[in-house]
Amino acid sequence: MPKSGLIIIIFILFSSTFSFAREIPFTQEDRDRLIRLEVTLKEFKESVDRRFEGVDKRFEGVDKRFEAIEKRFDQMINLFIGIVASFTAIVAATIGFAIWDRRTMIRPFEFKVKAIEDEIADNRSKLHSLIEAFRSLSKTDSNVAEILKKFNLL
Repeated sequence: MPKSGLIIIIFILFSSTFSFAREIPFTQEDRDRLIRLEVTLKEFKESVDRRFEGVDKRFEGVDKRFEAIEKRFDQMINLFIGIVASFTAIVAATIGFAIWDRRTMIRPFEFKVKAIEDEIADNRSKLHSLIEAFRSLSKTDSNVAEILKKFNLL
């Protein structure tokens, strides 16, 4: 029985709270509060929208700066390519001039050396003839024979 008594007491306690509950009507003050709340929310929404627009403008500004930086990098790269091309052209022209200068300077010497070689070739046969003449003279003259022996020509 103590269990059933406990259940009855709990039921009485909970049933009394339901009896005190009543419906509160929607008053003019509640309506004014809702209107003020709607106005506040609308102002808050507009404020947030303005801030987002400001952030969007800042991002656009940053994008423009990045585009300007990219343009500047492109200009610098083009300038660098121009400088490298100019330097390469100057080096190639200098090397070409040096090669041309050496060839034009050496060509007259080549002609002179060729002429000297031809002259030596002509004189070589004359020199051999002269040495043969001295050898035949050394058979009759002892002084000539001594000189030819001294220079290892006999």
